Amino acid sequence: MDTFFDTFFLYMALAVGIILLIPFYRVYKGPTLFDRLLGVAAVGGKTITIVLLFGLIYGRLDMFIDISLGYAILNFVGVIAMTKYFKKSASDY
Repeated sequence: MDTFFDTFFLYMALAVGIILLIPFYRVYKGPTLFDRLLGVAAVGGKTITIVLLFGLIYGRLDMFIDISLGYAILNFVGVIAMTKYFKKSASDY
């Protein structure tokens, strides 16, 4: 029964990885800077989901939760820092 769930979680991770291309496109081609920042935040959220799915696959969810929490904090602080920086530089114009 474990192999069924391992396979299921692996396919879910692949599906989320493919869905991850949509925010990457927004980061690359976003019409505004804030669209790109939103895309970066979405990429971070989907990456956390993939990390947790790998935790389920390897059977070490407790370790991967710690890793994903650290990544979530870094992603949040990074997006806030980029927003403040770009807001300040946009007001210079």
